[in-house]
Amino acid sequence: SNMRRLAGLRRSIRPTTISRSATGLVLPASPPSYLRAVAALPPFPPLAPSSSPRPRPRGFASLPPHVLFPMPALSPTMESGTIASWKVAEGESFAAGDVLCEVETDKATVDYEAQDDGVLARVLHPAGAADVPVGAPLCIVVEEEADAAAFADYVAAAEPEAADASPTAAEDRAGSGAETAGRVPAIRFLGKEGWRSRLSGEAPPAVAPVAAPVAAPVAAPVAAPVAAPPSATAADPPPIRPMTLPSAFVDEPNSNMRKIIAKRLAESKRTVPHFYTSAEVPLDAVLALRKRLAANFSAKISVNDLVLKSAALALRDVPEVNAAYDPRKNVKTASPTVDISVAVATPTGLITPIVTKADRKSLSEISADVRDLATRARDGKLKPEEFQGGSFTISNLGMFGVNEFSAVINPPQAAIPEVRTVMT
Repeated sequence: SNMRRLAGLRRSIRPTTISRSATGLVLPASPPSYLRAVAALPPFPPLAPSSSPRPRPRGFASLPPHVLFPMPALSPTMESGTIASWKVAEGESFAAGDVLCEVETDKATVDYEAQDDGVLARVLHPAGAADVPVGAPLCIVVEEEADAAAFADYVAAAEPEAADASPTAAEDRAGSGAETAGRVPAIRFLGKEGWRSRLSGEAPPAVAPVAAPVAAPVAAPVAAPVAAPPSATAADPPPIRPMTLPSAFVDEPNSNMRKIIAKRLAESKRTVPHFYTSAEVPLDAVLALRKRLAANFSAKISVNDLVLKSAALALRDVPEVNAAYDPRKNVKTASPTVDISVAVATPTGLITPIVTKADRKSLSEISADVRDLATRARDGKLKPEEFQGGSFTISNLGMFGVNEFSAVINPPQAAIPEVRTVMT
């Protein structure tokens, strides 16, 4: 039945010529019913001219096709980065996998690799540019070398500065108004008399509020009083020697990595409860084991390697410590593997490369991993996955003869040990 209805509908629809006039549609002499219904509709009213101006094309609408490469988030905690150096100059072509620039993050200096071929047309942030926020455009890339010249004078749009809404700034702005002119606060100075009155229990002498300064007429100069001759018993005060400053000094600004380290450690100390315990552990057997390994197997195992292996086995047996805490979800998540971060000091700041699956590795493997990771950390050659994460961190200052210090937990980890010097 449906096929018969479809065939009848096809026969009822025939080609119809419709013309157009100034008043509307002109139908043929015997139009179909559906066209008569359309023609009976009232005409659309004319569109009123818009009072708002038409949007103008953007300034780079006439430029060749291009892509803006943004500052990437190279670590989970990265908010901004510093351009350490550019490896590709403007106008040069590059291939997929080539390093465009080196970016200093809150963890290390990381290579920014290209994912496709292209030509670097314009560098928007030169080498040394600091605090470039994540997502801000770093450079302009085109496909053809001939298109790079069109961006020679390209200037990135300036970002609006955020208004300073801090209370201190608000008070400074309010205090600079005209209504505060001539007002001097009344201050009670707690000097010698004040302390004497406190100790004796008497009320301190009243201090009248200081009046606003009023311009006084200039009086005739008064002769300076003549100092009385010093008494014979009073000793002359020693002469004041001028303070000598070094002839040359250099102000070294904090790197972006050190700024983030300070921010995260301060946040950890402020928001994460720290409960410290200490214990002395005899290391006679450990030192004897090192000697046997060196004599029998020529293995150079450090005390830190043995501490790391011991911590890995303890974390395997006590998985509650080998966990991370998520404050947003208010949950504790156990780590499926024992990945221990080792604190390494570098010229740019502290970094924590990770020895993965430390509980399953031998002492020789742990020692080789630590040496390799520490060397590449100081050279800035670590990959992001080699220092991001970790379920536990070991902080060891024993090789520097430190007897006591307070380590700070590395969030979201649950604990951190303090390894101090070996007492013999």
